[in-house]
Amino acid sequence: MDSNTNLIILILLIPLIATFGIYAFSSKPNLRESISLAAGVSVLILAWSIFEKIKANQLVEWHLIEVLPGISIHFKVDELGALFSLIAGFLWIITTLYAIGYMRGHHEKNQTRFYICFSIAISAVLGVAYSGNLFTLFVFYEVLTLSTYPLVTHAGTEKAKHGGRVYLGILLFTSIFLFLPAIIITFLTADTLTFTPGGVFNKDASSILLSCLLILFIFGIGKAAIMPIHRWLPAAMVAPTPVSALLHAVAVVKAGVFSIIKVCVFIFGADALSGLITTQFLIYLTGTTILLSSLIAMRQDNLKKRLAYSTISQLSYVILGALLITSTSVTGSTLHILMHAFGKITLFFCAGAILVASHKSEISEMRGLGWKMPVTMTAFFIASLSIIGLPPVGGTWSKWYLLMATVETEQLILMSTLMISSLLNIYYLLPIPIKAFLPAKSTSQTNGYKSRFEIKEAPVASLIAIVVTTLCCLLLFVFPQPFVEMAQRIL
Repeated sequence: MDSNTNLIILILLIPLIATFGIYAFSSKPNLRESISLAAGVSVLILAWSIFEKIKANQLVEWHLIEVLPGISIHFKVDELGALFSLIAGFLWIITTLYAIGYMRGHHEKNQTRFYICFSIAISAVLGVAYSGNLFTLFVFYEVLTLSTYPLVTHAGTEKAKHGGRVYLGILLFTSIFLFLPAIIITFLTADTLTFTPGGVFNKDASSILLSCLLILFIFGIGKAAIMPIHRWLPAAMVAPTPVSALLHAVAVVKAGVFSIIKVCVFIFGADALSGLITTQFLIYLTGTTILLSSLIAMRQDNLKKRLAYSTISQLSYVILGALLITSTSVTGSTLHILMHAFGKITLFFCAGAILVASHKSEISEMRGLGWKMPVTMTAFFIASLSIIGLPPVGGTWSKWYLLMATVETEQLILMSTLMISSLLNIYYLLPIPIKAFLPAKSTSQTNGYKSRFEIKEAPVASLIAIVVTTLCCLLLFVFPQPFVEMAQRIL
């Protein structure tokens, strides 16, 4: 094995090895969490090394085992996977740091189980990122589903168990009955599952078969949460905030839209995809998802639910770019994975900080909160600008590329959809920090009774995580070029 192969082996094994250390020091929280942070730092260093090697056009590949003739566990890193793993590695560290403050401040039980499942989930994400074929991607995609189920049901309440059943039921159903058949049909039709630039299908492949196959893939990759395969995402909001951050920014939904980009670009290819009769239908469905989920978000008073429906909308931005499949649109989709990751994780970090510090989860209760939690609410404001796509934050660039892609492809209805969606983003996000900095109706009463504690900022560890991700939202506006250049090489 060469050194590049060893990099893949190490980066996949480190999170798994960390689980043993986390378990061994379950009774010593400081050591337990130090192991998780150390593993995160190690993964980030390796992910950055792999990113640099792909940038330099080096081959980073590992054939693990051939399961059946033509079907193997095979890892091969491309530009999209290198960027995705870099996001996951960095945000693992930040989410762990945030979780230390949140889990202790909220006196959560089963913290060791949380960190163990989190580590396994990160290993699964890296497996998805580096997958060289559809079979490998499917295996790690399913490991990700199973490893995050205990996190969704972490609280152990009936509500949490119900949310977990919805989460697991929808994701397993779509995988087994839609995604897996699509993979089998692809293998029988193309005689390969390897991700190939330009696609794997011959020019004489049936357009009707490929059209049906595309529908199976888009709905089968349930983690992308396109309507109507989206109910699992709001249901999973019963989980603790660090889990919500994992679901929305680090792992689950990003694995979904990442998989869709891989399928569109490396299984279908631009020529095949643009000629299918179902492509335009799915493009309009993503537009519908963008608008409807934004409208639903506007009606949610619970902060985490509003953010959940916002995520559903933003994921369809990525799917839209993948289906338009031009250089500009794929660049926009890839950048949106990055920009949305930092913007949305900041918003969820802020939501959790508000819950820990003030015990408030409803937006209608947050008036005046900004004066007691200025750092948190300022961070919420900056991250909101990134989700909306306004300067001076990173989300500006991804939305700009996606908007330009609709102009290039003459999809004027979709161009209008993206513009209307950004206006709706303003309507359901910006009033939250603005209201927080308005004078409180009462400084001594909370829901009719005297407050028993003084509201202040979240624990220091959580606050550091919030500040770091907020600064990243700003830095990605000023220094987007390395990521833009990598994204432009994908198609």
